[in-house]
Amino acid sequence: MNKLTTDIAVIGGGVIGVATALRLRADGRDVVVVEPNKPGSGASYGNAGTIADYAIIPVGTPAVLKNLVSLLLNSDSPLSIRKAALPTLFPWLMRFAYESLPHRYRDNTSRIADLLSNASSEWLDLASEIGASDLLSAKGCLYLYQTPEAFKAAASDVELRRNYGIAQQLLTPDEVRSLEPRLPQVHGGGLFFPNAINFTDPGEVMSVMEAAARQAGVEFVRDAVTTISRERNGVRMMALAHSIHARAAVIAAGAHSRGLALQLGERVPLDTERGYHLEFDMEAQPVERPVCPTHHGFYFCPMRGRLRVAGTVELGGLAAPSNPRRLEVLLANARRIFPTLGEPSRSWMGFRPSMPDSVPVIRPSRGGRDVVFAFGHGHIGLTLAPRTARMVSLILAA
Repeated sequence: MNKLTTDIAVIGGGVIGVATALRLRADGRDVVVVEPNKPGSGASYGNAGTIADYAIIPVGTPAVLKNLVSLLLNSDSPLSIRKAALPTLFPWLMRFAYESLPHRYRDNTSRIADLLSNASSEWLDLASEIGASDLLSAKGCLYLYQTPEAFKAAASDVELRRNYGIAQQLLTPDEVRSLEPRLPQVHGGGLFFPNAINFTDPGEVMSVMEAAARQAGVEFVRDAVTTISRERNGVRMMALAHSIHARAAVIAAGAHSRGLALQLGERVPLDTERGYHLEFDMEAQPVERPVCPTHHGFYFCPMRGRLRVAGTVELGGLAAPSNPRRLEVLLANARRIFPTLGEPSRSWMGFRPSMPDSVPVIRPSRGGRDVVFAFGHGHIGLTLAPRTARMVSLILAA
């Protein structure tokens, strides 16, 4: 058993954990990141690559609540559940239904909007700091509405975002074609977010971020923390091959954070969304920017040398294997937009840490500031990494 002592231990080497470690190291703290896999190889790699500062609307809304049962039980819908996981997920689903009520939805939207303010500018600063600016593209993001009825139904969401100062432009079908000429005709229209930023390669961004953290003096330990407890003079973490003592710890283990929080006496209603993507190797991209056909609930994501098709939500926990049906549906829906897409070059499934209210947990643990929670970011973990790192830094400095 290897013994380590450090000032701050960050449990989790995804984008939240590594960004936090970078920030704390800049504060002059000694930092160890404990991660069982290659840093950034989970959801931080497999996402849609969008800095989605426009994504203020939680997953749970009154409209979703109205159709929740049919959505969950339809294996082809953008929001589905593995039926075998239903008994385990039932408490989470009940909380999700409550958080989808109008008054909770409004409050959750406000909280998410506050967190997302300035997310793009914070990422621009971080990318410049670590030398990843060339991996960012600033061509905006486009939502597609297939029918006039769907376009009209989006008006309330457009107005809500406008109330929070989010830049957005309503596009006619002809304007959509002008912006993305390779798209087939849509009959409803589009919604363009001109200030949105996306990564041309999330995995490469994570590699650059890890290298910057190592160069700054952050130590990475390839291990999995199994237990955490408070001691008189700090926090003790036991991993498979290491015993780690730190003055303070940050739990940033994404979907794996709930059990660690429970060991400290906190029941956090965190569960797992299973995200999927397909990739098609190609040099000439069919879209210039992330494009979301809203009726299918996924993104076309142009990346270096490939097109990524990413999205949808499957509630199914951490243990079950990848669901081939979700990949089949993703492929079929992608081909409805671009019928000439060939066979995928590769596929992926990973875990998003999901809270019923879609609001991440970024706060001191109830037992004290010696353990800080930084997890539960759902679909906005990549977007909120620099903001989360700053918030954790302020908590630990208090």
